[in-house]
Amino acid sequence: MRLGLCGLLVCVGLSVSTNSIRADEWPQWRGPNRDGVWRETGIVDEFDSGQITPRWRQPIGAGYSGPTVAGGRVYVTDRLVEPQQVERIHCFDAASGLPLWSHVYDCPYEIGYQAGPRAAVTIDHGAAFALGAMGHLHCLDAATGRVRWLRDLNAEYRIAATKRMPIWGIAAAPLIFENLVIVPIGAGAGASIVALDKSTGATVWQALDDRAQYSAPILIRQAEQNVLVCWTGDGVVGLAPRDGKLFWRVDMTPRNMPIGIATPVVDDNRLFVTSFYDGSLLLKLRQDEPAVETLWRRVGRDERSTDALHSIISTPLFSGRTIYGVDSYGELRCLDAATGDRLWEDLTATPRNRWSNIHFVRHGERIWMFNEQGELIISTLSAQGFHEISRAKLIEPTTVQLSGSGRRHGVCWAHPAFAYKHVFIRSDEEILCASLAAE
Repeated sequence: MRLGLCGLLVCVGLSVSTNSIRADEWPQWRGPNRDGVWRETGIVDEFDSGQITPRWRQPIGAGYSGPTVAGGRVYVTDRLVEPQQVERIHCFDAASGLPLWSHVYDCPYEIGYQAGPRAAVTIDHGAAFALGAMGHLHCLDAATGRVRWLRDLNAEYRIAATKRMPIWGIAAAPLIFENLVIVPIGAGAGASIVALDKSTGATVWQALDDRAQYSAPILIRQAEQNVLVCWTGDGVVGLAPRDGKLFWRVDMTPRNMPIGIATPVVDDNRLFVTSFYDGSLLLKLRQDEPAVETLWRRVGRDERSTDALHSIISTPLFSGRTIYGVDSYGELRCLDAATGDRLWEDLTATPRNRWSNIHFVRHGERIWMFNEQGELIISTLSAQGFHEISRAKLIEPTTVQLSGSGRRHGVCWAHPAFAYKHVFIRSDEEILCASLAAE
């Protein structure tokens, strides 16, 4: 079914039902299960025109963090530099876009690429966990914005003072496991990863001496156990999420700098990571014990002469015998998962530029893509190629995220949220919502 202007306008008068609030949300980075899967039905099959009309839009400041959606509310963070440097946490009504609350705090930056916070807000049982680029971790009441507790992780762990602050800041979205909120921060003295009591903020455990990276942690099941997977600045590790005990480790020492941003992806007892400078690594997740084996590792000569996949921002899509991802200069690629060999390459999904980006979201048999030019693409992907079904403009890219680069006229690098049959996305100037419901 096609998405037309009439259908969009009808949605303006609709409110979000209680059932939808409970069932179809996007409460954390990459969705309910951190797997980039959108499970709602009754969604448009193709776009009626080349432009999607928003249901609502609101002005905000700059930031890389994507929106999250839960309880009929939308959460996003941003940064202002005048009259002083502050980070802000915002909450909007999902149906109307009306601002509900904002929390503001002083936050001078000592990092590169200063557009704003990186990490998506994590919503869990009425609490909003927001991690700023300089390490401020807030636990707020999700309905009112009241501060329940705050940890200044940079100050407490002397991250910047000991030269452990990542050049692009603290970026990994907080992960909730039972009564814990788990945050990779890259601090020294055995505090690369910290787990805090989510009710009080008290430290429960800390682990590793690894440098920080930007990749978000995930939780998997392996050998009938919960395993916390973190891709740090020095390797890929599996930890016991309750106490931080190390189950397994594969060193992946960067040849230039820690630059891994993409989230690890899992399919059929295999785990895949990819980095701009350091290529790709595929691990076998053993099921007799929490341990791994390296299946293959492929690294090209440099950022232009790449092998397999050298992704920067985009988290790949792992689908059985194939892996799909965006290479260093925007090349949409398909890999043979068994070997890492390239099966095909496409240059039409996103413009060819250094660090050019696509966010993939699986919806049934289709793949929704959001590229850095603010376009939504409905597609299918297979070993035979990329098939574009429909494409439409959702939001205009802005220049703050690549300020001074001179490489192109703006980007939109934030990940969209898909909830309540709508899409929610932000730029450096606004956040907007548009209906994707079938008529």
